[in-house]
Amino acid sequence: MKADAPLVARASPPPPAPPRRPPLRWLSRLFAWGFALLLTLGAGGAVTGFVLYQHYAQDLPDHERLRDYQPPVMSRVYAGDGRLVSELATERRIFVPIESIPPLVRQAFVSAEDQNFYAHRGVDPVAIARAVLTNVQNMGQNRRPVGASTITQQVAKNMLLGNEVSLSRKVREAILSLRIEQALTKDRILELYLNEIFLGRGAYGVASAAMTYFNKALDELTPAEAAFLAALPKAPNNYDPFRFPEAARARRDWVLDRMSEDRALSAEQAEAARAEPVTVRAGRLAETVPAAWYAEEVRRQLVEKFGAEEATQGGLLVRTSLDPDLQLAADRALREGLIAFDRRRGGWRGPVGLLDMPPAQFATGWTQALANAQPPHGVPREWRLAAVLSVDASEARVGILERATRPGVPPQPRILPLPMAELAWARKTLEGGRLGPAPRRPADVVEPGNVVLVEILPATPGTPAEPAARGRAARAAQPGLPERASLRQLPQVEGAIVALDPRTGRVLALSGGFSFEKSQFNRATQALRQPGSSFKPFVYIVALEQGIPPTERILDAPFEIPQPNGQMWRPQNYSRDVYGPTPMRIGIEKSRNLMTIRLALDERVGLDRVADAARRFGVIPNMLRVPSMALGAGETTVIRQAAAYGIFANGGREIHPTLIDSVQDHDGRVIFRADARDCTGCSGSEPSDAPPNLPDTRREVTDRASAYQMTSLLQGVIQRGTGGRASLGARPVAGKTGTSNDYVDAWFVGYTPDLVVAVWVGRDDNQSLGEGETGGTVAAPIFKQVMEAAMQGRPPLPFRTPPGIRLLRINPETGLPAWSGERHFIWEAFKPGTENPREGSGPIIGASEGIGGVY
Repeated sequence: MKADAPLVARASPPPPAPPRRPPLRWLSRLFAWGFALLLTLGAGGAVTGFVLYQHYAQDLPDHERLRDYQPPVMSRVYAGDGRLVSELATERRIFVPIESIPPLVRQAFVSAEDQNFYAHRGVDPVAIARAVLTNVQNMGQNRRPVGASTITQQVAKNMLLGNEVSLSRKVREAILSLRIEQALTKDRILELYLNEIFLGRGAYGVASAAMTYFNKALDELTPAEAAFLAALPKAPNNYDPFRFPEAARARRDWVLDRMSEDRALSAEQAEAARAEPVTVRAGRLAETVPAAWYAEEVRRQLVEKFGAEEATQGGLLVRTSLDPDLQLAADRALREGLIAFDRRRGGWRGPVGLLDMPPAQFATGWTQALANAQPPHGVPREWRLAAVLSVDASEARVGILERATRPGVPPQPRILPLPMAELAWARKTLEGGRLGPAPRRPADVVEPGNVVLVEILPATPGTPAEPAARGRAARAAQPGLPERASLRQLPQVEGAIVALDPRTGRVLALSGGFSFEKSQFNRATQALRQPGSSFKPFVYIVALEQGIPPTERILDAPFEIPQPNGQMWRPQNYSRDVYGPTPMRIGIEKSRNLMTIRLALDERVGLDRVADAARRFGVIPNMLRVPSMALGAGETTVIRQAAAYGIFANGGREIHPTLIDSVQDHDGRVIFRADARDCTGCSGSEPSDAPPNLPDTRREVTDRASAYQMTSLLQGVIQRGTGGRASLGARPVAGKTGTSNDYVDAWFVGYTPDLVVAVWVGRDDNQSLGEGETGGTVAAPIFKQVMEAAMQGRPPLPFRTPPGIRLLRINPETGLPAWSGERHFIWEAFKPGTENPREGSGPIIGASEGIGGVY
């Protein structure tokens, strides 16, 4: 190395550069774009949500009307004594305000249907999430999807939207629920829900359900019963305790568990409630008076007055004039009378069915076979199907099934005797409708394997022997009778009864047929039937109004009248005999046809006046002016006949038969009253206030004297004429029989001073009842049975004699004054100037043409 060479300094290598960081620009851009996208989606979602909200919300029902909404409430019809007759409803509901619903019942439904009811605002997000999770877990398992509707949503659906199954309806339901929660209190929402909800068996609302299932008011329900009601809204039919008792109990226990979770019940209370069986009471919403025909006529009139919606959903309180005891007596008398006639004329038509099995299996298999048998339509509830198991010389043995007394319990079989005494009426029907001989042994009527209708007769105690005493013969001991069956069959004849108060026209009882279940056609108000001779009083009343006395003679002799077709009409008396000149009284007492027609054609009476009387009395509004009408060839109804005879009973005042006394709306305002008289002074409330004097402003249909004379004549019909079977002994009663041509219709219409009863018996197909079956033999006994029941415990009342009437002793056969000391006489009623009957004096009505002449 050279010494003088310069030294050169070398630079050190530079330090390594730090690693390059990637630029942040693209990340920030990504974030910005993402934020913008989210913002756009959010805005789009909000816009879409707003559009959808506007779309679904624009046509929503007005939820504000729920503030004053009153659910449809059934109308109730009450009898004159305050007992319930019927409930008219398309939805059977009793509205109860929320403050009257016990907390136990409220909490039971909240626990079962919407545990977060008092916390959410109409929609429950927690319940929705739980339902979604549960439904996802249950996918593919054929399980029913779990819902998450709140009570508020159910109110919206049930009361505003309907039951459409769609996403659109669910969205609208949620929107409405939010609005309802803003407009109404929780208590109001729960009140609407508990009164609106359907709970099975025709019951709407908790109050009606409590009565339907338990026959209790809400405040009488136990925890187990309240929980059972709360179990029903999801599926009332699936939890029906009468059909599915196990499912009903399981669902009720689930509700009790929920109530325990919500601390509505303690664990001990819930456990005790779970140990109880589901004990329910079958039957109607409430106990009612059995008066089906009456109730249906009231319903028809309410619909006519107020419309179907108001009548069945307006919560009307209807008070009627129905007398439940008299109605029961009328139903019983009509049913027994029709059965008696059917036995007398119809005979035994055979069993209603046969056991479908070999005879060797009767002893063990009859219960199932009988359980599967269907009774004929319209069988009274008191009757049962029975299987004939054996027959011997003195009785048959029949098996019946006792009706179940509670759900889940099968009918219990029983075997009863059917003695020969209860079969003796059953004469078999032969060809041509003739009746065979009376049966002598049970085998003549029934045989093993027959299915027949029977009624169970209770056991009757025997009576000991009694020795003879003063004025009374000895009485032999009478053995008692055990519980037994009595053979029954549905009659092939129908009938009707109307009973009313002649002073007011208030209908006290009405029966329109043998069985309402068999036929709802009301023969008391709807059937137009020929009245026959029961129309004759409206011919004779004209004669009395014209001053013709009851003693005036009418020619009873044959005659003929030319008809427009060129033929001759030759009427006859029922007896086919003629009796010459006869007092007018005898003409109506004995129901003489020839006398009645001659009287109707007399110039002082005439068919025009008879037609006017038929109109005035309301029997036949537009009667044809032909002679046969005087014998009852027109058509009328049972209720018209009852009202017309009531005019005779009350002294001549017009009667409009009424079933409804008053109607109040759901607010208690009287919107109808049958008695429309102005009652000045009726507001007096002091005990010392005298009763108001109400004037009788009704139209006078006939004068009081004529009405009394007619009553006197009609009393003679029962005392000496065709109505003898209607006699009530010493009790004053008036009436008239009626039988139309060929014995098609049988009538008896009669009255006391305070009750009118009209009875009709006939066939719906207008076939004859049979030779000799007149109003006096068929209808009069039914009338008597009703009257005896109605008058029991009531003193006899005389018919009041009006001023101006003179009562004279008259021989009823001759119409002449009774001699001094003559025993056979009556007190005949005369108007002034007509009270001097003399033998042979005065003209004979209808005698101008002579016996046998052409009238």
